[in-house]
Formats: sequence, structure tokens, C-alpha cells
Amino acid sequence: MRDCLNHRAGFDRVLMTVAATFLTVSASSALAQDQARSSAAELAIEAAIPRPEPANVPPPTASDIKLDATATVQDSAKEPAKEPVKAEAAPAPDKVETKPSDVATTPATEAPKSETAKTEPATTEPAKSEPAKADTATTAPAAPAAPATAAAPAAEPVKAASSVPAADQPVADKLKDIIGAKTSRHFDRKNERAAIEKFYGARDFAPVWTQAGSLTAAAKGVIARLKDAASDGLNPTDYPVPDFAAATTPDALADAELKLTASMFDYARQAQSGRMHWSQVSADILYPEHPVDPSEVLAKVTTAADASAALDSYNPPQKLYKELKAKLAELRGQGNGPVIEIADGPALKYTPAGKKQAEIVVEDPRVPQLRAKLGITENASDTRYDAAVAEAVRKFQNGAEIKATGILDDKTVKAINTPKRDKQIDTVLVNMERWRWLPRDLGVPSLGDAYVILNIPDYTLKVMQRGQQVWTTRVVTGKPGQHATPLLTETMKYITVNPTWNVPPSIVYNEYLPALQQDPTVLQRMGLKLEQNRDGSVHISQPPGEANALGRIRFNFPNKFLVYQHDTPDKNLFAKEDRAFSHGCMRVQNPDQYASVLLNIAMPNEKYTPERVRSMYGKSEIDLKFPTPIPVNITYQTAFVDDAGKLQFRKDVYGRDATMINILKNSRGKDLENIVAHSQPSYSRPATTLPSGVAVANNGGGFGSSGPNFFERLFGAPTPPPAPVGRRPQRVFTR
Repeated sequence: MRDCLNHRAGFDRVLMTVAATFLTVSASSALAQDQARSSAAELAIEAAIPRPEPANVPPPTASDIKLDATATVQDSAKEPAKEPVKAEAAPAPDKVETKPSDVATTPATEAPKSETAKTEPATTEPAKSEPAKADTATTAPAAPAAPATAAAPAAEPVKAASSVPAADQPVADKLKDIIGAKTSRHFDRKNERAAIEKFYGARDFAPVWTQAGSLTAAAKGVIARLKDAASDGLNPTDYPVPDFAAATTPDALADAELKLTASMFDYARQAQSGRMHWSQVSADILYPEHPVDPSEVLAKVTTAADASAALDSYNPPQKLYKELKAKLAELRGQGNGPVIEIADGPALKYTPAGKKQAEIVVEDPRVPQLRAKLGITENASDTRYDAAVAEAVRKFQNGAEIKATGILDDKTVKAINTPKRDKQIDTVLVNMERWRWLPRDLGVPSLGDAYVILNIPDYTLKVMQRGQQVWTTRVVTGKPGQHATPLLTETMKYITVNPTWNVPPSIVYNEYLPALQQDPTVLQRMGLKLEQNRDGSVHISQPPGEANALGRIRFNFPNKFLVYQHDTPDKNLFAKEDRAFSHGCMRVQNPDQYASVLLNIAMPNEKYTPERVRSMYGKSEIDLKFPTPIPVNITYQTAFVDDAGKLQFRKDVYGRDATMINILKNSRGKDLENIVAHSQPSYSRPATTLPSGVAVANNGGGFGSSGPNFFERLFGAPTPPPAPVGRRPQRVFTR
């Protein structure tokens, strides 16, 4: 029995060993298959979702895991393969440490796509984990494990902090609304609106003229300059200053801000270019435009240590302008202080010493005020009515069209106290205005700021270099009317020795051809040559020589008015006080000296002298070209300060003063800055029937057409210079 039991026990052990071996082999085979599948899934997931760097994240607890009731139960052998998917579903940026608190506020990012896996964009619902399936091609990444607060909505991006102080933010908001609406009534110029948008936008629309409702130093400087505009010959009412004291709301402060900026723009523009455009005055004026840049004005004035001085810098910088400004203050009795009024009192008379009587000098307490009023700086506090005071009174009386006695009587006192006591103030004002038309740099820097300046009413020409007068001479200018010498700025490019006189078309058709009808030989007797082209047009010229109307030298600065400076065989006119006798060109008294001065400026190594220039005189034209052209400024100064510091007045020979005074007193506001369109000079020559007996040099064998026009014959340029470019062509008045 025992043997049977022993046999059975041994048999059972064998069966158990066989069964264990079978189970072990079966389990190993199944496990190997599952591991292979898990490895393939892991490879697919890793290809779709790169592994992040290890993060210092605490391990999840049971409370961190929310079971998904819809999830499909997986084989337990596959669970290890799912864990990496949870950790990798929303990878953190490289090298960045991830914190549990960051997971809830960081939006899910789209995973990169691959051939073996695709991702679906995350939604805004609370994070739900969809277990990854190894045998599918599409993987929906689950959000990483997070605390229960992860279900809260994602926070909005943090906005950049405003640079505007809290006290100024309401004004900044109003400025932003006004400027952004592009309907601001403060600025009617496109470039000014663009400058405002750029300037205020760059500073988050913070006001520049106020801080917490109080005026800034820059605002105070600008306001001071605008209120003192009269000292520069401008009208302060053209630049209104808003009442910041009454501006107590953001709306009012924003409005005042833009009004002050607009007034600043107007001042800078008119201080630099003038209250009126030169074309408003006459058709024979042509100066280069130099408008201000509103953006530059804003930047310069608002960042300057002295805003008033920065704004004042837009006025002309020339010495002659500044001297007129000082004289204007004297004429107004302002000086550097308040307006001076001379009180009524007894007549004051100075009696010089004679053979039988001594000098009589009376004293009066009004004399110091009189000295200040008339600009007498010597012995300013002296109460004696001496010879200097009497002479100043006499000059004032002469200018005010009062009998010049030198006696301070009631009529003279009244005239002195009257702001518009005579034409002197108005004359100074319009002369200051004309200085605004001229270029800021009259000369050329490479030649020591050399330039030529000619003053028509004074009939003088000066050569300037390094701020000093190098040479001067008398000139003859154009007759009033259609032959008036034009006002212009051009550059002298060359000098012609022994020039041919190509008679201007206006003289040909208005004077010489009518003269031929009366005397067919008149041109021959004058030494002129007439040519007629096959189209019937006529050209008249005079060969070089001593009797040539241009003399021996012509100074060429090509311009649309066809004028130039030249010598003349008629020297007697230079002795006259008034010398407006030409057809528009300018005759120079000493042309050989003038030529040598200019040549030595342009070519200093050549050592030109008047004798060397005269040695070139002959019958053939010689052009001496300047390597660097020299600017020529033709001006109209009826009021100027001479070298002795005296204010000088000249006759308004062309009536330019009267025209400008009338325009300013009947101001049309900003319309004065517009350009007036004028007819341009014509160089055409119509066909002409010549009377019998007229000698024709080429006998009809000239050009088939009208040939070179007068500008081309004169200056050699292929075409005349273009018409001037205006500041505001959108609004044009035509005369």
C-alpha cells in the first residue's frame, strides 16, 4: 500500500513538473509577444512625441488621477507601455523646468506630425486622458497629470506695463482717441498729422506739454516764444496759446495739448519760410524752398534744454536779419523792456555854440526815455538834450515826414509815441519777411562760405567770404515795371570774357523790329547782326568788342529770367544816385576787379589780377569756368543796418514794400503761404516779315526751324531750368 502511495506521489510530482514547465513556456511565449507589441507602440509614440528632459515633478498620488469611465480595460501586460504616453503627451520646452502650477495655465501645444502618428489639437475642456492604443495610427495626446485646479480656464497673456504716469493716463487716452480718429481739427497739413501720430504714438500718447496737469518747462518755453512773436516781425495772434489754467479735465487738457502743438508748427513754418509765399508778391521772384519738417520740429523743441531758443532758431540766422530785429525793437521803443512813452512837456531845443553865443543845452527828465526810444545807447541816463539827442530827433522827423528841426515839440512827441508813427516799422517788417525767403546758407562751405549779394534798392554788390565783406562795387539795375531785375538765388558757374550779346527776344520784338520799320539800317549802324531762319524767326546779336553792350565781361548764373551781370561801355550812369536804367540785367562798375576777386575765390592757386583779366580782351569769347559754383543772391533790402550800425532806408523802387504791406494788413491767413501761378518766360520767336532794305547776315540760310532758343544761345544749357516747386501746390491762386 505504501509502495502504491509512493509511486503515486512520485507520479504526481512528475505531472506537476511537466505542467509547470508547460505553463512556463506558454507564459514566456505570450509575454514575449506582448513585449514585442509594447516595444513597437513605444517606438511609434516616441517617433510622434519627442521625450522631454527629466523634470523635477513629484510623483502623482491617487488623488491626482481621475478615472475615465469610458476607457477600455487593457491587458495588464500593456500597462507599462501606457505610462510614458501620459508623461509625454504635452512635452515641456527644452531646458525649461516644469512646475505643477505651470501645467494648468500653459496652453497645449500642437505636437509635430510624423508618418506614424498624428495629433489632434487640444480643447478648452478640462483635461481628459485618452489611453494610447499601440495598434492605431492616430494618437490623441492626453494632458499631463495635474492638480485638481487644472480645470480652471487658462489665464490671458500679461500686457506690457504702460510708460505713462497714472496722473497723465486719462489725458493720454483722450489724445489717443483724438489722434486715432484722424478727424483732428487742429492740423490741416498732411505732414503735420503724420508727425503727430508718430510722435505721440511712440510715447504711448502721453502729453508733452503737461505733467499731472501742470505745464512742463518745454511748454513754458514754447509759450514764451509764441507770445514774443512780434519781436521777430510776426503776428502773435497767428499763434494762439491755449489757456492751460482753465483746462481742468482730460478732454480740455488734450485739446490744449494739440492746440499748442499746432501753434508751434505754425510759428516754426512761418519763421523759417515766411508768412507769405514770395509768389504772392510778384512773378519775377524765385527763391529755393526750405520748408520745415514737423517731425524734426517736435523732436528738436521737446528735447531741447531751452525750448524757446530751439523754436527761435527757425528764424533767419543771418547777421543782417538780427540787426533788423534789434532796430525793430528800438523803433517800437521796446528795447529789452516795456514800451516807452514820452510824456508831454515843453519843447526842447539844442543850440550849438556860435561866434557870439555859447552852446545851450537844456535838461529835462524825459530825455533818458527819449534816448532809449531813439536808440541812443551812449550816456543813456543823461537828462541833457544835447547835440546827439537833437540829431537823433532830426533824423526821426525826416523819416516821419515832419519838418526836420531837431526840436522836440508836441507834434514830434505824438509821432514818436504812435506805434505806426511812420512807414519805418512796416518797412522793417517786410524786409525781415523777405529774409525768410532766402536760403539759410547764403554761401558755399567749401569756399569759405563765399557768396555774392546784390541789393537792388541800394544799387550795390558785395562779395562775402567767411562772414566778411571781400569787395564791393556799384551796379545799375532794371527799370521799374516789366524790366525790373528779378529777385533770385542761383550759382555763378563761369565768366565769359569778350562775350557776344544775344539780344533778348523781348528787346528784339518790342524794340528793334519796330525800329527797323522806321529805319532799315538802324541795326547796322549799331553794330548788330540780324539772322533770319527759314521758318521766318529772327535772331539779333552783337559780336565781341569794345562797343559791345555787355562790355568786356559777362558773369553767368543761368536762370529762367535770362538775366546776368556784365560790364558796360556806358560808365556815366554809375555816378547817379538812383541807378535803375537797364532791361533787367545788372551792370557792374568795375568788372575786371570783380572777375579777379571771384576767380581767386574759385581758383586761389591761379593768382588772377585785374591786369591778367584785361590781357584777355579781344574778339574771341573766352569762358573761365569755376570748379565750384559761387552762389549769387539778388535781394531787395529797402531797410538795412550799415557797417556803422545805423538803420538805413532806401526808396521802394519796384513797389515791393507797398505790395507786401498791403497783403499783410489785409491778411488772408494761411492762404498767403500758397503759391500763385504765374506765366513762365517764353523763349519762342515768331516768324517775322522784314521790311525791304534790311541787311540779313545769313540771307535766309540759317536754321530750318527757329534754331537754339535764347536761353541756349546765352547759357549753353539744353533746356531752361524747371519752374519752382512750391510748398503747398494743392491750393493755387492765379493772377
